[in-house]
Amino acid sequence: MQIIIPTHFGVESLVKEELLALKYTPDQIEAFNGQVILTPGTENFAIAVARCNLWLRTAERVLVGVGKGRAVTFDELFDLAQTLPWEEIIPEGWAFHVNGYSRKSALFGIPACQGNIKKAIVKRICSRRGLGEGAQLPEDELYGLLKIQFSIVDDVVTFMVDTSGDGLHKRGYRPLAHIAPIKETLAAALIMLSKWTPFSEEALVDPFCGSGTIPIEAALIAMNIAPGINRNFAAEKWPVIGVRAFQTAREEAMDMRDSEPIESPFIFGADIDERNIKLSRENARRADIEHLISFRKGDATTLTVPTITSWTGHSKALIIANPPYGERLLDIEQAKDIFKKIGQCWIENGKAREGLRISIIAPYESFESDFGGVADKRRKLYNGMIPCNMFHYFKHFRMPRDTK
Repeated sequence: MQIIIPTHFGVESLVKEELLALKYTPDQIEAFNGQVILTPGTENFAIAVARCNLWLRTAERVLVGVGKGRAVTFDELFDLAQTLPWEEIIPEGWAFHVNGYSRKSALFGIPACQGNIKKAIVKRICSRRGLGEGAQLPEDELYGLLKIQFSIVDDVVTFMVDTSGDGLHKRGYRPLAHIAPIKETLAAALIMLSKWTPFSEEALVDPFCGSGTIPIEAALIAMNIAPGINRNFAAEKWPVIGVRAFQTAREEAMDMRDSEPIESPFIFGADIDERNIKLSRENARRADIEHLISFRKGDATTLTVPTITSWTGHSKALIIANPPYGERLLDIEQAKDIFKKIGQCWIENGKAREGLRISIIAPYESFESDFGGVADKRRKLYNGMIPCNMFHYFKHFRMPRDTK
């Protein structure tokens, strides 16, 4: 059996790194566009599913592969769906929903595919449970609900069962958010892509912290806290996986977290809106890492290097920023004005000012000219449905040597 892990485009390699950190081997992992597949092998499959749900910071959800095959007509799709052992997968009395997508395939009408697959599953289960031809299959969500996913890509159909329930970005610490929150999974990706080292002389600073997501995710990474430790998952009620596997994975995760006392915060968040600061502190408290983060009201456009040094008490700082931009909060001209002002604070002669590293996610092709420097490295990412780049600045300006 395989574990299928959907991701946002651009972060597949990060999910692979996370799986390697969970002690899986490269030959057990395949990464594609927007998807990573794990074949756990001889390991207890249920515990592998539980570990992935608890630990993967940058994945969107965890699915179990049920079967796959080729289909270019609805008859072929129906026959393919009927070959799978649904009577062993769907508990008696449980309700089930079917959803999915199609790309580059002859079958592209999603509602028609859903209905076709649902009928095939019902016919298979009725036959195997002796209910007779044309019988109604009892379904009651009070017993349980199984979400079946299908993907049709290049005419190959894959059937999967969702084990996560709510998306993995829902950690449980952010019941409320400000108007344009960054998803927790993307925030974790930004931190990992920035190559930040916790407990070093380099503070992590988010000058547009909103509801505190980037600082909170950084704290969870620093303390090796499993991001899903405080939430529930759909597969806990599904007998194929079950609650015991998640209990085992949670006990492992509790043993692995870093519980060493911290003398002072090393992660910092600022926002121009006092209400967001209050919200960030409350979310950090819910995540049980408020002692690691210092939040304060502040205007990013006036956040100079001396101000950062005075505030953090660190000689170096990594700025990770998700500033407001046109599609999210501001019109384009307002966003460009913010980019220019923060660039004046953080960029000198086209390079990061001494003592700074900078990582900013933004959508505009003109960002670098507005900000005041060409990025040392770029990475294509998506913020929701918005195509963006992550711009990294880590080189510093050096005065040319006098050759005389």
